[in-house]
Amino acid sequence: MTTIIIGLIAVILTGAAVTCLYLRGREEKVVAKLESRTPFKIESRDEKSVTLSTTIEFRNEGTQSAMIVDAICHPLLPFEQYDGFDVRGKAEREGVPREDDYFEALVIEHQQSVNLVAKVTLTARKSLSLEQAAAHMVDFPVEFLYREVGRNPMRWSIARVILTAEEFAKLVGVELGKE
Repeated sequence: MTTIIIGLIAVILTGAAVTCLYLRGREEKVVAKLESRTPFKIESRDEKSVTLSTTIEFRNEGTQSAMIVDAICHPLLPFEQYDGFDVRGKAEREGVPREDDYFEALVIEHQQSVNLVAKVTLTARKSLSLEQAAAHMVDFPVEFLYREVGRNPMRWSIARVILTAEEFAKLVGVELGKE
């Protein structure tokens, strides 16, 4: 009788372990492919501001569908680092621009990709022209925060890109350090 009970417990524990391992391998895994992002390009420009964008591929390398429910482009250029520009960011799906800055949730099937665009608008401050402010620019990170969900609990992830002063100056057409 004891042998039967021990055998039954062993079968139940083995079944539970196999089920947990099976379900653990069936999940989403969204990965930002930063190594293949596009270089920053100018979207729009005037005498005081410029809007740049870069496109990042987000691939679901998991075995289940994933959903990106929110995305935020967060440029990190505080006035303490450089106060020549006011900087704002915006995240959107490639080919689906929105006027209201709202990010519409999207599904990424397993082993599929979507492209998301990080837009950064830099507006010259302190009565400077775009060129004057750009001449003294510094490197700064642009974080792309995205909230994903699938079988796993909802979580935030961050993809970080560095916009270098050299890349920015080249785009704007100025020489760094020029007065």
